[in-house]
Parts: sequence; structure tokens; C-alpha cells
Amino acid sequence: MTKAELVDAIAKNTTLTKTQAREALEAFVGAVTISLKKGSEVRLVGFGSFVPVSRKAGMARNPRTGASVRKPASKTCRFKVGETLKSALN
Repeated sequence: MTKAELVDAIAKNTTLTKTQAREALEAFVGAVTISLKKGSEVRLVGFGSFVPVSRKAGMARNPRTGASVRKPASKTCRFKVGETLKSALN
């Protein structure tokens, strides 16, 4: 599902227009991004959690040349699925 398809689904299942649905989705993504940047977890009970993760610097290998490359430290996010969503998928 693309962002446009998600906006259409939100608009269809609510009383929001497509413009309002897009703004709501962008506000949600923005709020999650700000929280993760601060290092805070975002929990949506039953759906899942977005968890910020720090990766250490290290060495990686270029698969094309086989040369070792220095990999800088970075931050990323992991998603842990909630029980309600997990049971809905199975």
C-alpha cells in the first residue's frame, strides 16, 4: 500500500476529505519522527511499537570489490508488532 492508497483508505473509512486525511497522516508521521529523534518509543497498543535503535560504528565489506569499508555510527528505528495485529495476521 502506498501513501496515496493509505490516504484514500483513511478518507473512505472516516468523515475526512482526502486533503484532511493526508494532513492527518503527515501529522502522525511527523509526531512519530519527532518522538524517535528524541529517543522515545512510540507505542500504539494492539498495533505495535516504533523503537529507536543506535547502531555502533564498525567495519563492513563492499560486496562488489570485497574491500573493507568503515561504517559510521547511525540511528534507526525498529517496529515491534503488537499482539492484536499479530493475531489478525495469523
